[in-house]
Formats: sequence, structure tokens, C-alpha cells
Amino acid sequence: MKKLEGKVALVTGSGRGIGRSVALQLAAYGARVVVNDLDAAPAEEVVAEIRNAGGEAVACVGSVTAADFADRFVQTAVQNYGAIDIIINNAGYTWDNVIQKMTDEQWYAILDCHLTAPFRILRAAQPVISAQAKKEAAEGKEVFRKVINISSVAAGGNAGQTNYSSAKAGILGMTKTLAREWGRMKVCVNSVAFGFIDTRLTQALAGTESKTVNIEGREIKVGVQQAMIDGASQNIPLGRPGTADEAAGSVVMLCLPEANYVSGQTLVCGGGMGSL
Repeated sequence: MKKLEGKVALVTGSGRGIGRSVALQLAAYGARVVVNDLDAAPAEEVVAEIRNAGGEAVACVGSVTAADFADRFVQTAVQNYGAIDIIINNAGYTWDNVIQKMTDEQWYAILDCHLTAPFRILRAAQPVISAQAKKEAAEGKEVFRKVINISSVAAGGNAGQTNYSSAKAGILGMTKTLAREWGRMKVCVNSVAFGFIDTRLTQALAGTESKTVNIEGREIKVGVQQAMIDGASQNIPLGRPGTADEAAGSVVMLCLPEANYVSGQTLVCGGGMGSL
């Protein structure tokens, strides 16, 4: 039997990048996955990949910042699989500027995505998880559930990222609070803080090249100059940025039974760089 056989996992931002790797790895361990992305095509591609490998998955497409998203996300899991066992709050992006040039729109867009959206999802999931926990307790069963909130080493402060750093620091407080509130329900709540991970948002640019991605109608600049990647790599003890699969592995291992007594903690996945 696979270690997560029958578990139901919800993963935001899982149509691409790290989230995709998380969804695929959870499915490989036997979890049934609710895949989310802003766009239908990448979400459905991940669902198809999981199903083609013999797993189970459904898509819940849309922005995590939408007012109705949290309830819709939770209900997708309940209606399709009847339970919630794992929640991974992964969706996110950066929209950087120094504070004197940062607009209210930039501030709230990042706070809404990285902090308000996880809050709403966890709030919507609480009644479902509580009912499951009460039923299991009445039957004399001890069943552990997992919440992993994605933070960043930028939670310790990073120039040009007042919005992002504030949101990722807020996630640490949310994680520790929920670990205390939900421990009685046998829910382990942890966070993973990523360092420099190689994704489409941190892809190398050539010369004066500029790239953007469209996120909710906004053209957001992505990518960094190769010189910056090289410089950052010199400061990483392992000598290079991490891969999406490596980042996902740090999340998934906290979902396994071996981590059933780990809660309220922050794991830094940074190749030896950064601490919180």
C-alpha cells in the first residue's frame, strides 16, 4: 500500500512549476489530488498526467484570490472524494518594487494571493476537517492530516519585496497559530520556505531581454539576469538553485506518515542558504 493511499490532497497553483511537481509526487504516493491553476489547460494537463499514471485527480480552475474560490476548492474535494486530508497553499508570484514606488495595487495583489487566499482556504476547510476528526475520535481512530503553507527565505526581508516579504512572514505566523488551533484535530500544520528555485518566474534572461507572464490581466515581469543567478549560486552552499522537483520533495515529505509528530515548524529548502 502506498503511504498516502486514499488521502485527498488539495494543491493550489499546481498546473505549473513547483505546484505541478507537488501534485505529481503526492499522486505517486497514492493521494487523490485536486489540481488548481489560473488557466484550464495546464490544470487539465496535470490531471491527465496523474490519471494516465493510474492515479486520481480533478481540476478546480480559477484564481485563489477570487471571493468564491475557497468554498469552491473545498467543495470540489468533498463532492468528488468525500474528504480532505492534505492542503498545500502553494500558489503565488512576485511583483517587486522599492517601497516608495510600490502601489497599493501591488501591495494588495501579493498579500491577497499569498496570505488572504490561504486564510480563506483553511477557514473553508475547517468544518470539513472538524467533522472528520470528530467521527474518527468517536470510533477510536487516530488519523493525521497535513497542511503545508509555502513561505520563502524572503520572509526574513528582501530589498524590493516589501509586499512579498510581508506576506511570506505572515504565513509563518498563520502556520504556528493553526498548529495550535488544529492540533486537537490531529492536523499537522507546517510551512516550507523556499530559497532560490529554478522556475519560470526565475528563468535566466539574455542581455536586455525582458519577459512577462499574464496574471489576472496584469503583465508581470519575470526572469532574472544570468549574472544574478551566477552570483546567487556562489552564495548557495550546494552551488546552484534548486529544481522544482527538489522543492516539491521538501513539501511532500512533510505529508508522509513519518512526519506525523512534526507541527508548527518551518523547513527551509534553500540548498544551505537562508534561515528563519
